[in-house]
Amino acid sequence: MARPLAVVAMSGGVDSAMAAALLLEEGYRVEGVTLRLWDSARRDDRICSDHRDAARVAATLDVPHTLIDQREAFERTVVAPFVAAYGGGRTPNPCVACNSEFKLGSLLDWALARGAAVVATGHYARLGQKGQRRVLRRARDATRDQSYFLFALRERQLAHVAFPLGDWSKAEVRRRAAELNLPVAEKLDSQDLCFGDPAALVRARDCGGTSGDLVDDAGRILASHDGVERFTIGQRRGLGVSAPTPLYVRSINGRTGRVVVAPTPPRCSALVATGWNWLDDVPDPEERLCGQVRSRQSPTPVRVRAEDDDRVLVTFDPPALAVAPGQAIVVYRGQQVVGGGWIDGLRPADQ
Repeated sequence: MARPLAVVAMSGGVDSAMAAALLLEEGYRVEGVTLRLWDSARRDDRICSDHRDAARVAATLDVPHTLIDQREAFERTVVAPFVAAYGGGRTPNPCVACNSEFKLGSLLDWALARGAAVVATGHYARLGQKGQRRVLRRARDATRDQSYFLFALRERQLAHVAFPLGDWSKAEVRRRAAELNLPVAEKLDSQDLCFGDPAALVRARDCGGTSGDLVDDAGRILASHDGVERFTIGQRRGLGVSAPTPLYVRSINGRTGRVVVAPTPPRCSALVATGWNWLDDVPDPEERLCGQVRSRQSPTPVRVRAEDDDRVLVTFDPPALAVAPGQAIVVYRGQQVVGGGWIDGLRPADQ
């Protein structure tokens, strides 16, 4: 009987390398695939995709490796919308779109067409079963959990994916990779967006955000700035103004260029999210859940109310800090992802 085929999205890092190795140990016939999405001049182990190291890993494991060029689609689907949003004073998260549209989107289509049983990645997340539905859960190692970046996956995608590292810690992954003599066992984790500094990219494309005034919460002008892409909600360094106490960015108006700062960090009592994707049953509006607006944020108690099929109201209790339009909000019931969407409107806690 032929062994089932597993296609592994290989980034050139230790996590995807170990995902491939574990599937081999489970008896799968493995093929590695790297999506060429963006060309970086950097060669310092800190970018999130490196097809050269992915090929080295595949050779070590003695599995086929394919490089698929999707730079044009990535530019159109991820980079251009990111630049437009960032230049408009929003704080988008391109990694979510990269996962759902490419690593577990177009790659999944490619793999299924080849007869693959599963497509695997090196994400730290787990899958479970709830009735007839497959559900997404946090990784066992909370310090490595990446379920936040996977909330946009659809039911069809979850039915065909695998996350072999969901029950592993990073230390265990590195130790096992060293035992297998994988050439990336000690490679540093990627830290930055594959296309570099967001503000620099916005300015390099001559589509920088509106210049304007930096004002205090009373409307007094403190300084001028040359583009809203230099700021994010909650930022308190590099504001270009000196003050006797730290100042925090409270709001950004991408149309007028007005950036409001204040001595206290911005707190959000509620938000509206659009583009919502449910991965579990719609909760009762009074059910206490947990929400995250950043991948490394501690969970915050929330309540969720569906406004329509695409639009959800999320209420924080207590208020959440430094919530920015454009970010993702992901809601959990215990360890399980309930759903997530894109932050569109905020209700500041002091209003």
